Amino acid sequence: MERNENNFEGRKAVAESSASDAAGNAAAASTAGAVAPRRRWPRRVAIVLVALVVAAVLAVAAFLVYASDYYRDADAGHENLASTAQLPVEQGAHYVAFGDPAAETGLVFYPGAKVEYTAYAPLMRDLAERGYLAVVVEMPFNFAFFGIDAADEVRAAFPQVSEWWVGGHSLGGSMAAHYAADHAEDGALAGLVLLGAYTASDLSASDLGALVVYGSEDQVLNRGKLADSAALMPGDARTIEIVGGNHAGFGAYGPQEGDGTATVSAEEQQGQTADAIDAYVKARRQATAELPKAA
Repeated sequence: MERNENNFEGRKAVAESSASDAAGNAAAASTAGAVAPRRRWPRRVAIVLVALVVAAVLAVAAFLVYASDYYRDADAGHENLASTAQLPVEQGAHYVAFGDPAAETGLVFYPGAKVEYTAYAPLMRDLAERGYLAVVVEMPFNFAFFGIDAADEVRAAFPQVSEWWVGGHSLGGSMAAHYAADHAEDGALAGLVLLGAYTASDLSASDLGALVVYGSEDQVLNRGKLADSAALMPGDARTIEIVGGNHAGFGAYGPQEGDGTATVSAEEQQGQTADAIDAYVKARRQATAELPKAA
């Protein structure tokens, strides 16, 4: 009888010990799980980064497709780039210069958005025939906001030119105005020429000359913003409307989407534009010469 009681007590002790060990193991497992939870955030970050990279690649691809569909020079053979003894033409890495490299006055011209820069060769030749060095610059992806400081390269390439103007068509004009605002006080420029364009930069306190030329049939130019920009222009600014002209008529690249129908030829519009630029530049030069010189 005593032996049976001893066996029972032994089995009870073993059972209690096993239960205690099991409870301890469960507690240890629970503690280990709490201390080192499974970490998932690196995978989530990787997914986000991959998504951002894919989105960026798609955005760049979409832009390149958009930029590749641009208005091309109607002069496919580039005969307007031919150099002659009477009118030399120099092709630089990112520009084409028309006229005498040592001309007194030079104009750096920024092309409109999505327009091949050589499409402005007829207007540049017209100005060169009047004695100017007229230089049209090539813009990255045909967008002037990627090359706002392009005039720096041109001015450095032709140090003999004593008076520089900067100008442009449409978006190119707005970016030329931005460049002019950056250099309004350093004496680098004499003035600004805007064709079918307006300034978003404040030039009202500058002494620069400023000429705006637009066509009466231009349906691309925002007339409201053109009117509002008058308050940002220098005091001597002048605006000229070409009756019958449109937006695309300043260049030679064919009709432009959303534009009005011109009632004058592109050649006539460009001729009137060259007349206006020439007359205004000469008037400014004379007015400057007549100013009293500082003692």
